[in-house]
Amino acid sequence: MSEFIEAFVPQAWLCWMLPMAGALLTPIFAKINPKLRDYGAVFFSLMAALMTVSMIPLIFDPHVYYYQVEWIRLPGSPILSELKAGVIVDPLSIIVANVVAVISFLIMVYSLGYMHGDPSLTRYWFFMNFFIGNMLLLVMSDNILQMLFGWEGVGLCSYALIGFRYQDSKEDWFTFWVGEPPEVYPPSHCGMKAFITTRVGDVAMFIGAFIILALTGTLSFKELMEFVQSTQFHHEVIAHPELLRYLVVAAVFLFGGPIGKSAQLPLMEWLPDAMAGPTTVSALIHAATMVKAGVYLVGRIFPIFYAAAWIGGQANDLVTFFYLVGWVGVLTAFIAGTQAMASSEIKKVWAYSTVSQIGYMMMGLGVAGAAAEFAIGYTGGIFHLMSHAMFKAALFLTAGSVIHATESRFFRDYGGLKKHMPITFWCMALAAFSLMGVPIFFSGFWSKDLVLEASLMATTSTWPLFVLGVLAVSITCFYTVRALGLTFFGHESKHIHELEREGKHVHEAPKVMWVPYAALAVATVIFGIGGYFVSGWLEQVFHHQLEAWGLGGHLLHSAEHAVETAPAMSHEMAVIVTAATSISMLLIGALPAYHIYIKRKVDPEKLLEPRPALKALWHFLFRRWYVNTFYYKAFVYSVIRASGWLFRNIETAVIDRFNYALADLSQAIASRFRKTHTGILNYNVIGIVLGFILFIVLVVFVFG
Repeated sequence: MSEFIEAFVPQAWLCWMLPMAGALLTPIFAKINPKLRDYGAVFFSLMAALMTVSMIPLIFDPHVYYYQVEWIRLPGSPILSELKAGVIVDPLSIIVANVVAVISFLIMVYSLGYMHGDPSLTRYWFFMNFFIGNMLLLVMSDNILQMLFGWEGVGLCSYALIGFRYQDSKEDWFTFWVGEPPEVYPPSHCGMKAFITTRVGDVAMFIGAFIILALTGTLSFKELMEFVQSTQFHHEVIAHPELLRYLVVAAVFLFGGPIGKSAQLPLMEWLPDAMAGPTTVSALIHAATMVKAGVYLVGRIFPIFYAAAWIGGQANDLVTFFYLVGWVGVLTAFIAGTQAMASSEIKKVWAYSTVSQIGYMMMGLGVAGAAAEFAIGYTGGIFHLMSHAMFKAALFLTAGSVIHATESRFFRDYGGLKKHMPITFWCMALAAFSLMGVPIFFSGFWSKDLVLEASLMATTSTWPLFVLGVLAVSITCFYTVRALGLTFFGHESKHIHELEREGKHVHEAPKVMWVPYAALAVATVIFGIGGYFVSGWLEQVFHHQLEAWGLGGHLLHSAEHAVETAPAMSHEMAVIVTAATSISMLLIGALPAYHIYIKRKVDPEKLLEPRPALKALWHFLFRRWYVNTFYYKAFVYSVIRASGWLFRNIETAVIDRFNYALADLSQAIASRFRKTHTGILNYNVIGIVLGFILFIVLVVFVFG
């Protein structure tokens, strides 16, 4: 390792250690002075951001660097005889770490205004910094075992911050609860729902990790890559073809973790209800960072499974895993997008949108693995991660300002806010344009189109993914324009007039709140204006990085399989088809929403009332395709009923009766034995003598 590279090693460790230290110091600072606690928390998030930003020069170095220290020695162990803690420094980890740290810092600044005066700020700052530290630990870890510590750490923080208002106060109904009858939940319930649902995925991930450990003897990303590229592995695959099937099983189980953390089908229903947490939590954990952990893990293991799936340049059974990733992603994008179309809450719309857009990222990585030319799909997935983190964090923070000003989470309590909150309107509009993929000037256009291009270029088998993907584009445009229209246009609601009568004037957010989301909105425009060059540069960066892993443009440059692995559509044609189709879908989705919700030429209720089929469809989407209802009936309520039956028929009828019978028996024996204790001295002396004689007899009998 050169001296230049070694200079960046401390930052790779400090970027996650500093915010963890800040979390531990928060209670101490709170005892000294509340302002020291508040600004100290922001300071440690700033230090984490500075550490990650300082590593940006290494993005231009295509190599993958490791720095390890001895952790645990297990002498004599057949596997993992020595455990090492380490960091991995490459373009992927640096880019994702910067997304996490920089956006986290901006959200922490926003929190100074949004959370001002909250009685539980010490707990809030502790978990926010602890989350940032664990997320950066997850990203920088060079092995799956160490990554799991950060993985579970962010899960713990997510649970604590979603249920931050654990008192479940009825006064908080308009701001911190989620949903409407019959699916309405308080914050503590939502926190537990997120914790349990993501644990399901985590258990699957643990199983996958154990299978990989059993097959390879390591959980190090570097050693796993060396293993699948070794001639030994190639010979073992030839001699034992079932090895690939075991790897498919391991990959699918490992993918369970990303499905849970990134809220993909079938574990997607926890994320919309996670909006019970403060808006800053929604922006940090459930838009910009934690939900991207699954995408990051898929991106991190991508070279390993890709090399195993394309041995000698020809696809094998392991490619099935990448098709699974792609299909899970595109189905999630489509279904979550339709759910957003009927939502009545501003944060919930952006939550469904988050689930949907993460689906695009998974789709990009999936189609990349199914193609010999993987760079475009891989770049599209990671570029969309970057782009989405910026514009979705801005959308959540602007939504927080709207809720803060109107004291309500419902669209029906908004209307006409553009004149009251012009800065918030324009920031939300710019971020929304990026979400919609408005051409040329917004980053979402470039990143989304890369994913769609990759689905056309991979194989003819991935074209159905393209069709569903572009349909999801039109859906995205519809619900985005709908959200803007219901919030900022039209007449002011009765709720706003009531606030005015009470002397609570709706006004723009303070500077400490709007500056962070203005910076994010401007950033997404800057990335959009330079999107053509940014996407090309990222493609080159990841192409070189994956070559450093041992992957070429066409895997291993296998000329003998060039015909079989040629793209299904040329790059030039894919660009033209994708651009034309996505722009068409933008217009198809945005124009109806514009006429209905901004120009108000059509009343949505009057549109639905005379059309039973359309009304039934709206209700179906409002009830979330009944997926959430199914889970409650199949698991939650069934567990409650089973628990009730077990309590009545096992706990009460069997165990309790046995305990009572045992207690009665013990009491009866004790009562009878107690009569032998008369308290008369003569009887006691006789008992002692008899006992001594019995003891002598036993000794003689045993040893005589």
